[in-house]
Amino acid sequence: MTAVPLLDIRGLVTEFRTETGVVRAVKGVDLTVNAGETVAVVGESGSGKSVTSLSVMRLIPKAVGGIAAGEVLFKGRDGVVRDLAQEPELAMRKVRGNEISMIFQEPMTSLNPTVKVGSQIAEAALLHQGLTQKQAWDRAVEMLALVEIPEPKRRADVFPHQMSGGMRQRVMIAMALACNPALLIADEPTTALDVTVQLQILELMRRLQREIGMGILFITHNLGVVAEIADRVAVMYGGRIVESASVTQLFDKPSHPYTRGLLASMPVVDHAARLRGEVPRLKAIPGSVVDPRRPPAGCDFNPRCGWAVERCRSEVPPVFAVNPGHGSRCFRWSELDG
Repeated sequence: MTAVPLLDIRGLVTEFRTETGVVRAVKGVDLTVNAGETVAVVGESGSGKSVTSLSVMRLIPKAVGGIAAGEVLFKGRDGVVRDLAQEPELAMRKVRGNEISMIFQEPMTSLNPTVKVGSQIAEAALLHQGLTQKQAWDRAVEMLALVEIPEPKRRADVFPHQMSGGMRQRVMIAMALACNPALLIADEPTTALDVTVQLQILELMRRLQREIGMGILFITHNLGVVAEIADRVAVMYGGRIVESASVTQLFDKPSHPYTRGLLASMPVVDHAARLRGEVPRLKAIPGSVVDPRRPPAGCDFNPRCGWAVERCRSEVPPVFAVNPGHGSRCFRWSELDG
């Protein structure tokens, strides 16, 4: 008997209403996350990663858009599978911050600058766990200690601007984990941090995942981070997942031209070339990310793709099975060498 995934997204379509008409930002996304597993969604800015995560949390204002089709099946702590796309707003409020939590990419704009960090962490415990003010404050101090912030009692009594960027990101993680969620959505949680702090945050998330057993949906544009933290990867472009595989499969045999372009654009340190005075050149994917208001016919990536043929310009590729657990939306996937 196959275990039920913690999160099972099926055919998710998300649309926005604009002055020029309806824009489809997510086009039929299928994605699963199991308990204790980290799934990374990677792609350039504008590929639909964050909109997918906001759709799961139902955080897109109804005035501008929302889920137009598909299912977002979530297995709660009670073992019941619910379609979050159809849940009433009151029911979603009991899910957000409690069973599913989210870390946003810029803590300085996500934290309330006028409220002490301890109070902000305690809020979720007060709302979802029915604790007293004293118990919730103690929980906030406990969470600050859990995310390895020194002097947690003192730090709970300060404002966000009195902390460094790395510490603020740890506060965001503490807030997200205050109710021991089953699923954590991390939207570019290390983007604004320097490399040393970034590594510390990734190691912290791995350790907390082992201790709590939660699933993680990790959104990033950094394939280096993906290699560090993920079990499986979904590469997104133009609102679709164009390739999905385990981390090993993706790095060993990328089977979509966009994935190959992302991997080729990663900087490589060549010490011998530096000693010779040579300046390494970064490889870039030509062109720009597809404009969702004016998507091309056929494969969304075809205007930037050196492998595109006439079929790519008229038909949307289905998902081809490269290997078990490895799929690619490319008609020519079998011709791409790893």
